[in-house]
Amino acid sequence: MGSRRPGDPPLFYEAHLFVCCNRRPDGHKRGSCAEKGSERLRDYMKARAKEMGLPDVRVNASGCLDRCELGPCLVIYPEGVWYRLGSTEDVDTVLATHVRDGGRATGLLLPDAAGE
Repeated sequence: MGSRRPGDPPLFYEAHLFVCCNRRPDGHKRGSCAEKGSERLRDYMKARAKEMGLPDVRVNASGCLDRCELGPCLVIYPEGVWYRLGSTEDVDTVLATHVRDGGRATGLLLPDAAGE
């Protein structure tokens, strides 16, 4: 599951970035990415990706990605790599290191579901 197969159409985007912009009620025990600034970071990411001239990249807001307590969070496809974004500097790091250069912004990676 999750692998590209022969005969699949070409990827529409080289990288598709989903920033959680879920908003839960104030005081919710898990918090929400939106209350932690994800909408501002998503807007910055969209503008910054364009400024950097990154081709075939799409930045979208998503509903709940079910990791808000770790957020603001972002997942990049087709790789399925998850990051925590805390600042515009983090956005710049992810865009440069992961999207542009094909590496990983290791200090911002979210742990897997088991917390490892």
